[in-house]
Amino acid sequence: MADADILKTLLSVVEKGGFLADSMIHDSKPSLKPDQSVLTRADKAVSELVRDSLKGFLATGEHALVDEEDPGSAQLFGPVMSGAYQYVWSLDPIDGTRAYSNQMPVYGVSLGVLRDGQPWMGAVFFPSLREFYYCNGPEAFFVRNAFTPSASEQRIGPLDQDITPQSVFLSSDHFLRRYRWDTAFCQIMMPTVAVVELCWPAIGRGCGSYFEANFWDFAGAWPVFRAAGLDLRCCKTGQVLDRLRRDAFIGKGPKTWRMSGDYILSSSRNYPLIKKHIKPFPAWLKVAWKAVPMM
Repeated sequence: MADADILKTLLSVVEKGGFLADSMIHDSKPSLKPDQSVLTRADKAVSELVRDSLKGFLATGEHALVDEEDPGSAQLFGPVMSGAYQYVWSLDPIDGTRAYSNQMPVYGVSLGVLRDGQPWMGAVFFPSLREFYYCNGPEAFFVRNAFTPSASEQRIGPLDQDITPQSVFLSSDHFLRRYRWDTAFCQIMMPTVAVVELCWPAIGRGCGSYFEANFWDFAGAWPVFRAAGLDLRCCKTGQVLDRLRRDAFIGKGPKTWRMSGDYILSSSRNYPLIKKHIKPFPAWLKVAWKAVPMM
């Protein structure tokens, strides 16, 4: 199938999925999964919509779909990592489900397409904010008032902010259980929504982010933030995650597609500056933290 068909399907299904989620936010019927993450009826509905829309692609044998809400996605890990599929789609039907289940407007529908193991196309739609981020392969764009008569689109290009005390570094809630942060360097904000932590810095809303999540959490935003000159770098080694690598994920069990390490999203220039101001907790304090249950 032509690149244009893939792009058209990508943009259309994320738009439809976003509006479907938006229509269900006031009656999402949330429940808790065994790992205490939140599941809503919108997660299931968007997942079904996307899977149905991709049937033609999946039937070719060249495409695979790694979907957060599909238990069978774990079985795809080996074939995907061995290069059995030229195209790998990865879906997070509702990223920020906890916020969504509490009727908060900061959540997104995210779908990415990798080609030959590398980030290629992707789209993230924040329905309540009417903001849309997408990459068509060569270029990425940010759309305000998306899918309305007043929509305005801007190209996302290389961005390398100077970090000052006015700056904001975005983070998941796991960060403060592992590290100390120097607030004199810049302030930290925890939206606890992966697509916020990845998309917002691509348009200058934040100098970067701390990231540790699953493949589907970053697949849709991956080509978008790379267009802005930002990369995910391993906190431990500094290595850039520029393609699917087996060692970047746990690779087995219920957390098969979970990242095996934590990462910093930033420009190459800002990475060492940010890393310098992240300080591990003393060993004794880490032990104390482990005794405190996560909410």
